[in-house]
Amino acid sequence: MPAFPPEKIRNVALVGHGGSGKTTLAEALLHAAGATARMGRVEDGSTVCDSDPEEHKRGFSLSLAVAPFEWKGHKVNLLDTPGYADFVGDVHAALRVADMAVFVVSAVEGVEVQTEAIWRLAAQLDLPRMVFVNKLDRERASFERTLDQLRERFGAGIAPLELPIGAEAGFRGVADLLTDTAWFYEDGAGRHGEVPEEMEALEHQVHDNLVEGIVVADDAMLERYLEGDVPSFTELERTLAVGVHEASVFPVVCGSATTRVGVDRLADFLCEIGPSPLDRPPVEVTAGDTAVEVAPDPTGQPLAFVFKTLADQFVGHVSLFKVLSGSVRADAHLVNSRTGGDERLHSLFTVRGRDQQPVGEVVAGDLAAVAKLSSTATGDTLAPKGTPVTVAPIDMPEPLLAVAVRARTQADEDKLGNALHRLLDEDPVLEVSRDGEVHQTVLRGVGETHLAIALERLERKFGVRVDTEPVRVPYRETITSEAAAEGRHKKQSGGHGQFGVCTIRVRPLERGGGFEFTDRIVGGAISRSYIPAVQKGIEEAMASGGVFGHPVVDVGVELVDGKEHSVDSSEMAFRTAGRLAIRAALAEAGPVLLEPVSKVVVVAPVEHQGDVMGDLNARRGRVQGTEPVGSGEQAVTALVPSSELARYAIDLRSLTGGRGRFSARHDHYDVMPPHLAEAARRLVGADE
Repeated sequence: MPAFPPEKIRNVALVGHGGSGKTTLAEALLHAAGATARMGRVEDGSTVCDSDPEEHKRGFSLSLAVAPFEWKGHKVNLLDTPGYADFVGDVHAALRVADMAVFVVSAVEGVEVQTEAIWRLAAQLDLPRMVFVNKLDRERASFERTLDQLRERFGAGIAPLELPIGAEAGFRGVADLLTDTAWFYEDGAGRHGEVPEEMEALEHQVHDNLVEGIVVADDAMLERYLEGDVPSFTELERTLAVGVHEASVFPVVCGSATTRVGVDRLADFLCEIGPSPLDRPPVEVTAGDTAVEVAPDPTGQPLAFVFKTLADQFVGHVSLFKVLSGSVRADAHLVNSRTGGDERLHSLFTVRGRDQQPVGEVVAGDLAAVAKLSSTATGDTLAPKGTPVTVAPIDMPEPLLAVAVRARTQADEDKLGNALHRLLDEDPVLEVSRDGEVHQTVLRGVGETHLAIALERLERKFGVRVDTEPVRVPYRETITSEAAAEGRHKKQSGGHGQFGVCTIRVRPLERGGGFEFTDRIVGGAISRSYIPAVQKGIEEAMASGGVFGHPVVDVGVELVDGKEHSVDSSEMAFRTAGRLAIRAALAEAGPVLLEPVSKVVVVAPVEHQGDVMGDLNARRGRVQGTEPVGSGEQAVTALVPSSELARYAIDLRSLTGGRGRFSARHDHYDVMPPHLAEAARRLVGADE
């Protein structure tokens, strides 16, 4: 594929709800452009964009795929994205480098929840958008119903450019509202003609509405229109393109990816009214504390942004990048602005599914790939040496569902750390942490399917098998009253024995008070040299677990008396005595179990507010307040025990039909109800 100047490049993300036909549409576009000899099928696992075994097994896209093709003197870089909510991280990555988002909406199911969520994200990025209403050849398909939903959900900017000719199995073409003509299709080939007589009146009415909607954006054109001068097709298209580029007009076209009706028309629209990288605002980069805007100028300094990392079994890491400025050539040396490491871009290539095509140069605005970068990850910036500028990283969704993983064999254990690191390189939404308190390796993802796919890839790509278990809750213990106890350690074993006695008093501290140790020894009952040993023994015993088996906090300890022996006493003896004393004192001081409490903010449509609040109450949550956040949504803030949130990511999705989202942050520890604490105590006993 030859190099294209920025004005001839179109970076287009195909987005929408799962099952709307994005991958099939990508396949149809590639076939129409002659990039593939035949159309693959998702059901057969033969599409260009779905190449992973996990995608073939499940029948839907799991990761971002790039598929470039040429169309009428332009290069179109398609970014086929997953539609399943668990893999929205790749949608975030695609929208960061796309210059336009095409929302694929099924005419059967209409506007679904993930389409709404991605529309919000694209609106935050002020990204140009258009809609392709797909599956008009299916039973129960309705363009009118879908168009009404689009207007209801996304506002007045929705502008239909086409009307379907025929319905369901009889769907055979589209009427072009800009030119008042029609296109009829047979076996995917389009034929230009007149609008059918039976829909002429409707087509003319919608055409007039469209023209009026376009001319209001241009004062001079509006004045001419009011004087009876109807703008030409070229003028209308040019004015429409301005509205599209400004993300104020959202064109709607229609067709069927499986029968290829309207697919070539979509490709035309992408090139004719879709923005090039030059039509988008400059990218803001930071150099130290200074913000600088960088335009996609092919003659500028080379600057690249890595938006996706693939783990290839044969060539290792493959980094997909967008050139933001200048031109990047093979064997160029650039510096990773995050790590400071020098990276040599050995061989550059474009990717189309599994296929790789070498390129010698990648110009500003274009997408390409490079293999075997030593220290570059998703979200990194590659800049010339001496120009340490950084692009803002991709704002990924927060992984809120966790599972603990444990290597199945010693051989798996040896490879687990490196394999998890490589897994995170490929999917930066995942998080891995080692919780030393509960002694678990915790893997976090967006949902159950996200975690399941991660574990499958862990075994298939890196040969590491793991078992999973629930994540343990890091409980604490404290006391509610004062108590005193003696710790006596006496042991004779021939020769020097061991002897140490200490008497302590314990008292509760305020929540968050930690641990206080006070020396109240008078008269030399215990030598000064042994007192630190007593304190150390107490701290060790509190850290290893109290009555319930969990670390003890918020306790004040006073050392008030003791005894020692001139021969048998030692630091070890008093350390042991300290441990015995604190354990006895804790048992008498009204021990209680503390559980972590999270501050949760749930955002959901207002019609689900009652259900959300009721569910939070059922989880022992305390609602702190609610407030509107716009677009018919309400934010509910509550304090909820962390143990009740283990599966909340799944439950909230079910409760709100996928329209709810939440964040959770640790807030404080609070006393667990006695009946639950007793159950936890029995569980600890059973584990032991």
